[in-house]
Amino acid sequence: MAARSIARDHDEKRGQILLAAAKVFATEGYDRSSMTRLAEECGISKANIYHYYPSKEALLYDILDSHLRALRDTVLGLDLAGLTAEQQLREVVRAIMLAYEGYDYKHRIQMNEMALLPDDQQRELRGLQRDLVRFLSDILSHIAPDRFEGDAGKLRGATMAVFGMLNWYFTWARGAGAAEREDYAAIVADMVLGGVKQV
Repeated sequence: MAARSIARDHDEKRGQILLAAAKVFATEGYDRSSMTRLAEECGISKANIYHYYPSKEALLYDILDSHLRALRDTVLGLDLAGLTAEQQLREVVRAIMLAYEGYDYKHRIQMNEMALLPDDQQRELRGLQRDLVRFLSDILSHIAPDRFEGDAGKLRGATMAVFGMLNWYFTWARGAGAAEREDYAAIVADMVLGGVKQV
């Protein structure tokens, strides 16, 4: 008996389920969400959701894994050759802000729900986050080497301060478009470049 073939629109449907689940988890809470509610949001049967995902936990993990992996690959894949460290910072901050556009629900879940996953899955997701942190830390260390040399704690603090400014933008600028995000990225870069040498 031949194995059941995967429908041509399998990835598209899976993506639609992830977007719908992200909205429900972010607005109603992961703990309070059911597969029945997710099916309702998706406009499909609960059995159809189970065809793609065996559990609510599997959905949560895939939402976060796909979100963080895409962000990591976008940022680490930037062509920064020939740019100064200051220019690199501007490009990275801009890329992160633009990558967040349209993903406010996923981002809210990343902030609030990751700790609900098993330890091994959290470690994998935090590994993706660490790739981003290391990448930005390296740029900051080249902007102000005299301030950060030999002081890993200070460099980490500065790096996480940048991510803090970026990661919470969605809380007061929901639905912001590309132009608004680029403007905010420029503000963050200006603030960082104006202050990083004083830390």
